Amino acid sequence: MTTRNLKLLKGDITKVKVDAIVNAANSSLLGGGGVDGAIHRAGGSAILEECKMIRAKQGGCKTGEAVMTTGGNLPATYVIHTVGPVWNKGDVKEEQLLANAYRNSLALAVRNQVHTIAFPNISTGIYHFPKQKAAEIAIATVRAFLEQQDAVEVTFVCFDEENYNIYQQLLMRE
Repeated sequence: MTTRNLKLLKGDITKVKVDAIVNAANSSLLGGGGVDGAIHRAGGSAILEECKMIRAKQGGCKTGEAVMTTGGNLPATYVIHTVGPVWNKGDVKEEQLLANAYRNSLALAVRNQVHTIAFPNISTGIYHFPKQKAAEIAIATVRAFLEQQDAVEVTFVCFDEENYNIYQQLLMRE
C-alpha cells in the first residue's frame, strides 16, 4: 500500500532496501530482543561498535531521542536508533515520547540526506504500548512531518499481521 511519500509493508525490516531503517532500541544501545536484536544480528558488529562509541560520548540514548550508525551488513546504509517509551497506562507522557521518537528519527534522517526511511512498530513489543494507539501516533506524526518536509519517503514495516492490519485500516481512512 502506498500514499504520497508513505508506504506500508509487511515483512522483516532487516531486509528492506532503504537509505535508513529505524531501530526500536533500548537506551543502552547495546542490542536486545525483538527488532533491536534482529537489527544487531543482521547488521553485524559494526553497528554495535558505533553504538559503543555513541555511549562513550553521550551515555546512551534517552527515550524519544535518536542517534545514527552505519547499517553494517544490512541492505540499508544507516540505522537510526530511537528509544520508544515503555507503556505505563499513559501516565508518564508516553504518547508525547513516542511521537518524539518518530519526529526525532525523521529530523535526523533529513539532516543526514536520508531520502528513504523504514520504521518498525516502535514500543508495541515488550514495551507494551497499545498497538492501535501507537499506530495512530506514528501515522499522525509522520504525516505532520511530511507536510513540512516532503524530501523523505517513509515506509512502515510491520512484522506481524495484527500491526499490518491496523496500519492498513488507518492509512485507508485518508
